[in-house]
Amino acid sequence: MEKFPFDTIDEIDGDKLNSDSDSTSINELYEHFRFTADRGQTPVRVDKFLVDRIENASRNRIQSATERGYVIVNGTPVRSNYKVKPCDTIQVVMDRPRHDFEVLPENIPLNIVYEDSCVMVVDKPSGMCVHPGHGNYNGTMLNALAWYMRDKEGFNVNDPRLGLVHRIDKDTSGLLAVAKTPDAKTSLGRQFFNKTTKRLYSALVWGNVKNSEGRIEASIGRNPKDRLQFTVFPDGEQGRNAATNYRVIERFGYTTLVECRLETGRTHQIRVHLKHIGHTLFNDSRYGGNEILKGENTVKYRQFISNCLEICPRQALHAGTLGFKHPITGEELFFESPLPNDMAMLIDKWKNSLRR
Repeated sequence: MEKFPFDTIDEIDGDKLNSDSDSTSINELYEHFRFTADRGQTPVRVDKFLVDRIENASRNRIQSATERGYVIVNGTPVRSNYKVKPCDTIQVVMDRPRHDFEVLPENIPLNIVYEDSCVMVVDKPSGMCVHPGHGNYNGTMLNALAWYMRDKEGFNVNDPRLGLVHRIDKDTSGLLAVAKTPDAKTSLGRQFFNKTTKRLYSALVWGNVKNSEGRIEASIGRNPKDRLQFTVFPDGEQGRNAATNYRVIERFGYTTLVECRLETGRTHQIRVHLKHIGHTLFNDSRYGGNEILKGENTVKYRQFISNCLEICPRQALHAGTLGFKHPITGEELFFESPLPNDMAMLIDKWKNSLRR
């Protein structure tokens, strides 16, 4: 059975994609796996076919790869329900070369909000990747966890049954849950899958959000024109279903502070959904939020925005609330992280602009 490394299907999302390269065509992709079906192959779904042949590959991860065009049969990308036929050639490709490696311990400080024998909650700063991946093979949250847990018997950060239960983007700050035992990861993973966790994000967006609250439900998938972006597919025929609830916290004229509650956890979900309704995150360079999208065409205003971008040099998004049931006791745990300095200073600057 082929080994399923970190730097492959499970690492194609979010904070692993930090390159500003152009869109990637099929001809520019790198082959990670290749299989040829036997002459006597009975029809079977391609996701099932690959799960049986790639170590550590869950069906969900394979399906994510197919949605992004990374599973190719006889030279053509296919959907998860494609039935493999005799002598088919099946490839799994990526937008970067395959990189097999072990996550090594690095002495990186962690802001631990909570810890007991089976679970931790860590407050991640912006600028730190969660997992190693393309262009970021060290300095990540996993490297830091490997160091912190280096003396704990039975904990191996390279074991997929342990460790981080979910992720946030590199330039998003906030709370993350970490499982220290396989049972804890199973329990927490089930809670995330069943949408019983509580996750609230603070976001500063461009524009004056019209409604005081709302719900965005729209399928999200990788943008076929730019593989480093995700986009909404209005017809729902592509991508994965996603839902985000929002409510307005404060209005600043040309920007609005909103609170977002996730029902699903898709890559770049908040960033894509808010852009879809016309309110791109402030200073989200991946989606154009580092440009002046609302406001006056004056030297003074342009300088004001330039100062704001310097104060918070990343997308203004913070995972400030995380709640779940303890894997053993069933107790409801609830954690909050205050706005980091860069976002707090940015919001204060917009507040002060209203008083002038």
